[in-house]
Amino acid sequence: MSGAALVTAPYEATWEPDWPLDLRRAVAAHHRGVADPAMRITPEGIWRTTSTPEGPATVRIRYAAGRVAVQAWGPGAECAGAAVPRSLGAEDPVATFDPGGHALVADLHRRTPWLRLGGTGRTWDALVPAVLEQKVTTVEANRVWRELLRLAGEPAPGPAPEGMRVLPSARRVLEITDWQWHACGLDGARRRALRAVATVADRLEPAEGCDSPTLQRRLRSVPGIGVWTAAEVVQRTLGCPDTVSVGDYHLKNQIGFALTGARVTDDEGMLALLEPWRGHRQRVVRLLLAGGPRRPRRGPRFAPTDYRRM
Repeated sequence: MSGAALVTAPYEATWEPDWPLDLRRAVAAHHRGVADPAMRITPEGIWRTTSTPEGPATVRIRYAAGRVAVQAWGPGAECAGAAVPRSLGAEDPVATFDPGGHALVADLHRRTPWLRLGGTGRTWDALVPAVLEQKVTTVEANRVWRELLRLAGEPAPGPAPEGMRVLPSARRVLEITDWQWHACGLDGARRRALRAVATVADRLEPAEGCDSPTLQRRLRSVPGIGVWTAAEVVQRTLGCPDTVSVGDYHLKNQIGFALTGARVTDDEGMLALLEPWRGHRQRVVRLLLAGGPRRPRRGPRFAPTDYRRM
């Protein structure tokens, strides 16, 4: 890639966040492993591919001297580039958060001024990986994600790093055959859920003013999409500061341990503990995961299941 190629882009903009932005942490929720074809972290900046109503796009984001520089390429360049501030947390209502009298939460809030909850505005980009993550290890989900993008994703527009791909469209996902899915390592339950969401993908994109309960209800009306998947999608799509991932294998115990020291907590207990911060429960979860005490691991860990061998 030449320097000239990097300077010229269909969309270019700069923006100055009014908080101490930590760019890597801001995009971490969308990063799926070191070999993620949809995101690369390089000395030139963070590169991301995305879908938009106008088509695929590649975005490069750089942050230096308090200023964010955005460049974007592809049919959806303007739409994707303009969405960057919101995706990094520019619309997060953090000023309305009151940690209350809880010493740990108040201390974490003070020590993590970089924490902002951003929303991409794109359901499809969050929904596909969330379905792939259902009831499997992160390692297995990331592997299938890479295989899917290599199989059906388009090459990233613009001067993106080699090997970057754009998430396939819903139409392209429906064209993938069962034997191709098997080669990717995707089991039948997740395959059926992915096909189900692909058939109604356009209806799942949020309109202006769409809130978390509305989008979650819409998502959960699709076969194979439960409360956990809907919450994971809403967190990334809308940047909702309150939506908690109920049904997560580890989260309830991590939050319970951080707030009470208890080794085992169920989902109902986790929600009860978070109730004092209703409206910002997901923010408290993120604070505790960022700097709260970690529950010691005991017992065997789950091993990835390779469905290609079945």
